[in-house]
Amino acid sequence: MTPWTSQLYFGDNLSVLREHIPNESVDLIYLDPPFNSNATYNVLFKERSGEDSAAQITAFDDSWHWTMDSERAYQEVVTDGPDKLGKLLQAMREFLGQNDMMA
Repeated sequence: MTPWTSQLYFGDNLSVLREHIPNESVDLIYLDPPFNSNATYNVLFKERSGEDSAAQITAFDDSWHWTMDSERAYQEVVTDGPDKLGKLLQAMREFLGQNDMMA
């Protein structure tokens, strides 16, 4: 059986990377801002006629909060990540403080 060369994962990118992607195998991750817009984004459908459909799927909520998960992710990068990245995050936290923007 030939392994897949392309796969699409649905979920939180950090969880997907940790659970499904081998270490040191990713060269680039592209993120598409805006971030922390405090909006709920939906996938909207149209009827064949072109009219809006009542059907929709909530895609994601773009509202971030500093939580225990945020703190764990921060600590993981600072202690186990590349040294320069850890120092950058520490400087950002010193500047921004521990708040939703830092999340």
